[in-house]
Amino acid sequence: MNMRTVLSADGRLRRAFTVADVERMVEVGLIGPDERLEIVAGEILPMSPKGARHEALRVALLEHLFDRRPLDLRIASEPGWRLGEALYLEPDLLLYPSAIPLDRLRGPDALLVIEIADTTLGFDLDPKAAVYADQGVPEYWVIDAATRATHIHRQPGAEGYGEAEVVGGEAEARAAGAGVSVMMGALGEG
Repeated sequence: MNMRTVLSADGRLRRAFTVADVERMVEVGLIGPDERLEIVAGEILPMSPKGARHEALRVALLEHLFDRRPLDLRIASEPGWRLGEALYLEPDLLLYPSAIPLDRLRGPDALLVIEIADTTLGFDLDPKAAVYADQGVPEYWVIDAATRATHIHRQPGAEGYGEAEVVGGEAEARAAGAGVSVMMGALGEG
């Protein structure tokens, strides 16, 4: 039997799963329908539980962006984004042109992907940033829920993002392609 495998971060060989494999596992009850998972290069990654600070910031940011977005822009909150046979991500917020249906949206089509990090800052800044860059996502933000600092990544390439900057919570973060901006420190608590 030929089984797809992936070399995991710990250097061990593991069975690689497709999005369809995981969907089938949910159908038959091997994985609970409410379990929060992402699939990266065929590896199933459990997601950390979301805390109150994370959720409050996500809601406040969603409301802020929605009220100020250009009319041709869609904002999806925690979408199940299928980027390939073995790649499924659930960013906190995904901003994209309304002319493109979410099920056809590819990395370069996204205008801005946002992850809010309360307990996952290192993971979101390194391995996850590499995944988004590899998919061609033009702008990727990681917001530190504790400090409200926004780590802005632009110019995706094979080696990751070519440009990265940190904008403090009291400064305005601007998304070039999406045409939106926000001062994270000024947002309420959702």
